[in-house]
Amino acid sequence: MTADTSSPITEPRWFAAALANKPEHRDVQINGSRVHLRCWGDEGRPGVVLVHGGSAHSGWWDHIAPLLASSHRVVAIDLSGHGDSEIREQYPMDQWTSEVIEVAKAGGISGKPYVVGHSMGGWVTAILGATHNDAAAGLVIIDSPLFDEPPEEIIIRQLARVPKAHPNKEEICVRFRTEPRQDTLLPYVARHVAEESVKETEAGWVWKFDPEMFRKRHEAGRMVNLRELLTQIVTPSLYIRCELGMVSPEMAQEIAGLFANPATVVDLPDAGHHPMFDQPLPLVAILRTVLAQWDSAR
Repeated sequence: MTADTSSPITEPRWFAAALANKPEHRDVQINGSRVHLRCWGDEGRPGVVLVHGGSAHSGWWDHIAPLLASSHRVVAIDLSGHGDSEIREQYPMDQWTSEVIEVAKAGGISGKPYVVGHSMGGWVTAILGATHNDAAAGLVIIDSPLFDEPPEEIIIRQLARVPKAHPNKEEICVRFRTEPRQDTLLPYVARHVAEESVKETEAGWVWKFDPEMFRKRHEAGRMVNLRELLTQIVTPSLYIRCELGMVSPEMAQEIAGLFANPATVVDLPDAGHHPMFDQPLPLVAILRTVLAQWDSAR
């Protein structure tokens, strides 16, 4: 679906308050490229790194992160090739996991962070847990069908075209949609994220991700077998399955059972694959609960 970002939209009070809590923007050089991050909450606290999905960016968390920042330092990353980070010639998953580890330090998180990954960001989170067992205090994976390629990667690669530039911000923002698409997008969330997803260039307004990213990943042939890697994860983990998302109850239980330390599965009712767009407050409630539980056990 597309989101009409031009019409007046009434924002609920909680959403307006969250956006009023503006992030601090930082950049850090990682393996030769500039990586951008947004930060909320007091520096030096234990914290959370939020990892977006494919072709998304850190602004997808702008209304989620402030609701976690009263108790934690929260850092949202623009993985290289996304948002305001630089592009690379290749995008192997282990490069992105390195970026997550480094932005936790650059963002002012004290000690091991919790890592929360949505969709393709769930792949990054799982691989981080499998290959860097000492890097995270806890892992949250949101609706990632880990046995297949990330769904947004398949869809965008199959489009096989470079998105065109648009003459103005309004025209490109009204074309904003999620991949894969879902029936419900809260209009005030969609409008904000759409406006954060574009930039002006000499050619016009374009989306803020490398349109060649998924082709580069596919041609590099560096896919991973997550069935094997999941068995190496010993970090405490939560798997959030969106009821209307990409993952069946059976797949969620199978994925969680492969972890060396089996993950807990929580179903998010009436949520599409992108729960920050249709069920943001229930998503926050789940995240607050698991972070409090893990904090008490540290």
